[in-house]
Amino acid sequence: MTYLLALDQGTSSSRSIVFDAQGHIVAMAQREFRQIFPQPGWVEHDATEIWHSQLATAREVLTKAGLKAGDIHALGITNQRETTVVWSRKTGLPIYSAIVWQDRRAEPTCAALREQGLTPVVQRKTGLVIDAYFSGTKLKWILDNVAGAREQAARGELAFGTIDSWLVWQLTNGQVHATDVSNASRTMLFNVHSNEWDAELLQALDIPPEVLPAVHPSAHDFGRVAAEHLGGEIEIGGIAGDQQSALFGQACFKAGMAKNTYGTGCFMLMHTGAQFQSSGNGLITTSAAQASRTPEFALEGSVFIGGAVVQWLRDGLQAIKGSGEVQGLAESVPDAGGVMFVPAFTGLGAPYWNAEARGTIVGLTRGSTVAHIARAALESIAFQSAALLLAMSRDAVAAGGAPVSELRVDGGACVNNLLMQFQADLLGIPVVRPKVIETTALGAAYLAGLSTGLYGNLDELSRHWQAERVFHPTMPRERAQELMAQWERAVRQTTAT
Repeated sequence: MTYLLALDQGTSSSRSIVFDAQGHIVAMAQREFRQIFPQPGWVEHDATEIWHSQLATAREVLTKAGLKAGDIHALGITNQRETTVVWSRKTGLPIYSAIVWQDRRAEPTCAALREQGLTPVVQRKTGLVIDAYFSGTKLKWILDNVAGAREQAARGELAFGTIDSWLVWQLTNGQVHATDVSNASRTMLFNVHSNEWDAELLQALDIPPEVLPAVHPSAHDFGRVAAEHLGGEIEIGGIAGDQQSALFGQACFKAGMAKNTYGTGCFMLMHTGAQFQSSGNGLITTSAAQASRTPEFALEGSVFIGGAVVQWLRDGLQAIKGSGEVQGLAESVPDAGGVMFVPAFTGLGAPYWNAEARGTIVGLTRGSTVAHIARAALESIAFQSAALLLAMSRDAVAAGGAPVSELRVDGGACVNNLLMQFQADLLGIPVVRPKVIETTALGAAYLAGLSTGLYGNLDELSRHWQAERVFHPTMPRERAQELMAQWERAVRQTTAT
């Protein structure tokens, strides 16, 4: 029993990966599921479809690996964060679609909370800004808008959870209603200092405590998968929200260590240890994945449009037929020719937090080609990530620490060598790509292995982490600073009227 099974439930697909004890991938299975857009600004998933797709991949990956449930030491879960499900405790069925983290319908609730002067209270207790991104306002919307929901909730008949809790409930046949601190910290209802649901915040959002899951450390015994699902019982030993799980999978266990995940968006986290560190530079504070009951924290910044800009080149501009063509097109010109592309299709995230910004291409001349636009699009991912890291380093120095000295990277777009080199050039520090870039799933597997005794401690996990390639900066710092200044000017033009 030296294999670990990770369930990686993402925004567009469910995946399952089997790792060996050294953290190497043995087999992988993946299934996409529907994205539902009932009206502008609304994004939903079918929670039952998510469960069925996740279970199907878990069964498939065991078959691919030639393993049985008895060969699996433990199971870990990592998940799209903030996506909200409410279900009947009696039937196990959702009372409404899952409201996805991207959904903006709860913005009026957020505006009302801001008007009540709760912004500093929320920031102090949760580390978050008041935003429709987080789960609590989504939960309130379901309770307010589904007929009979509030009455059922008051009678203790409903359960709320993020996707991790939903999967645990289904895997254990309704025996366990639980989450971990990293997911709970994204609800806007959880006090990250005491690691408890906060009575004042629950009252502000009119959330009955009866619907809430129990909260445990990320490495914990969350119960056992019922034998009927995978052919035998398996202990659920770890849970973490996807970005905190990636931080753990990158072995960023100490203050000052940082990772960036290049996916549809980009998510950068810097571990701050046991110190709750408020940002003066537009970042949020979040609970890191915790191997014990001692609170640990991270600073986080989110880029809304990362790899999605390549999808726009393919589907919107039709400049390429497949995403894999973008590097070749971008490399067909020596640079972007002065073109700057700010992909603010859905506003700008950290450190700008401007919901009104819109996508902008500046610096076009008669000599500009689709190759220059493609290169500028690719570089925009690095520019946005550089702005995040510079903000993090300023926060770290302000707190008496040192600037970030290297950036560990993962996610689909980190395989693009042009992008990673440009990222290192902008930052002026090494960018390190690990041998296993599936670090989100790996983090969940490590947490499960840690809680069940497969691994002795964090130092042992640190020794497992290996670099595949290090991108060292080659650009003169003066040139990098010029380019960042050009980027900031282009950002200002996205909101120019």
